[in-house]
Amino acid sequence: MSGSRGEANFVFRCKMCKRESSATIKLTGKTYGPDNSGKPVKVAEVDNRGLEFVEFIADGVFKCQGEESGYKFPEVNLDDGEWFDYDEKAGEEVSITEVKWEFVKA
Repeated sequence: MSGSRGEANFVFRCKMCKRESSATIKLTGKTYGPDNSGKPVKVAEVDNRGLEFVEFIADGVFKCQGEESGYKFPEVNLDDGEWFDYDEKAGEEVSITEVKWEFVKA
């Protein structure tokens, strides 16, 4: 951020008014698993300055692990809101469906 010692993950400067806005994203370290299935889990905290996020798009790769087998899935793509694969250790199909993301103001 210009003129600041602070850091941000995202900085936006309006070309018309030159106003600078920023967002800092901090991962909570919490994971989603069998113990919290069906419940919301706060996986990140976002500090917005001059911005308001309205939508999250899962554009990237997630890591998952088989609940009982421990089989690792290092490249899970949730772009379409669901994922299907096969757990070779358990000998079963696995899936992630009905994924929802939301922003909650603190």
